[in-house]
Amino acid sequence: MQPIIRVRGLAKQFVLHTQDEAHIPVFSGLDLDVRAGECVALAGPSGAGKSTLLRSLYGNYKPDAGAILICTDAGCVDVAAADPRTIIELRRTTLGYVSQFLRVIPRVPAIDIVAEPLTALGRPAGPARERAAELLTRLRIPERLWRLAPATFSGGEQQRVNIARGFAAAYPVLLLDEPTASLDPDNRDTVVALILEAKARGAAIAGILHDEGARDRVADRVFSLTPAVAPEPCPAC
Repeated sequence: MQPIIRVRGLAKQFVLHTQDEAHIPVFSGLDLDVRAGECVALAGPSGAGKSTLLRSLYGNYKPDAGAILICTDAGCVDVAAADPRTIIELRRTTLGYVSQFLRVIPRVPAIDIVAEPLTALGRPAGPARERAAELLTRLRIPERLWRLAPATFSGGEQQRVNIARGFAAAYPVLLLDEPTASLDPDNRDTVVALILEAKARGAAIAGILHDEGARDRVADRVFSLTPAVAPEPCPAC
């Protein structure tokens, strides 16, 4: 079985235009495969490129070289070369992104925020909200909050609404950006269970999982990145 995520020869650097066009290399020649039902944890020190790789997989960053192939029954799409319309469609149907932060949508109730990925796929509003209610319940969001916009929710409540949204649809690919960060043990266990359920249905999962306990429970292997340029020693240290 071919991998669902195939990264080949990926390279990325940032150019600091306000600092004399300084070039900051992140990684080069990076190869990575993630198969159906597999969870790969991205590891490495700060500055190694974990977040950059994750955002490149999602199409937020355009690499300088290489390919990011997302392969499903519908065929393969190279995220690194795709136009914005293709990226938007891929996110609607294929790429799920689960982070610890919620981009609050003014005046939209929490239950509709969670249900939106399903309605975008054509599921009727009723079943979509039922799935949203199931996830909000599992993540311990009180029912009295479901019909409220989450702009005034606590940070932890917003995080859990965002997690529920990310797991609402059965995406073939899931990208995880520290989904258990700052969660209490019960909600962390719920997120671990959601990840294991996604693996069981065949999702290919790549993510940053600094929570070692959660990582040990869900990750099949660890993909380690190293900084492209070692930090210079501090003369004053």
